[in-house]
Amino acid sequence: MSAEETLMDAEERMEKAISVLGNQLSGIRTGRATPGLVDSLKVEAYGSTTPLKQVASIGTPEPQQIVIRPYDAGTIKDIEKAIVASDLGLNPQNDGRIIRLNVPPLSTDVRKKMVSRIKDLVEDAKISIRNIRRDANKHADQLEKDKELSEDDRDKLKDEVQELTKKYEAQASEMAKAREAEVMDN
Repeated sequence: MSAEETLMDAEERMEKAISVLGNQLSGIRTGRATPGLVDSLKVEAYGSTTPLKQVASIGTPEPQQIVIRPYDAGTIKDIEKAIVASDLGLNPQNDGRIIRLNVPPLSTDVRKKMVSRIKDLVEDAKISIRNIRRDANKHADQLEKDKELSEDDRDKLKDEVQELTKKYEAQASEMAKAREAEVMDN
């Protein structure tokens, strides 16, 4: 792998870490109903575990309510079971065709727990990004050792990897700040 490929690989992996963080943050309750709260729930249907968004459409007709319409009415009990088993603390109301979830406003304690969870998720993402930097730097050292890069080129590559690291860590922090504001404002 060349210096350019090393840099591209590091950037792709850091981008993926940010994407994972975004998905995790979308699943955090803010007191407002969003499909992201439930769309990654796993449902035992058709003999296998399937993400909820693959067995039902999810909508938010009101700011405090999520409506789940199963594509197949036979899966409604499975969906209900998955919601009850999740740690969301939401009570499904099933009328035989659709499931309604009323999202209660968050208490101050719950909001603080959510902010703490956001901080943990962001720290995990930053650790992933730093691990990617470490791998790229090891690879740069190996390229220099194998005489594929000069010492100056190796140092330049490491500087570029460090710039990527700063960029993606800042992005993670911005995402966290925005999500914390949403949690505390509602």
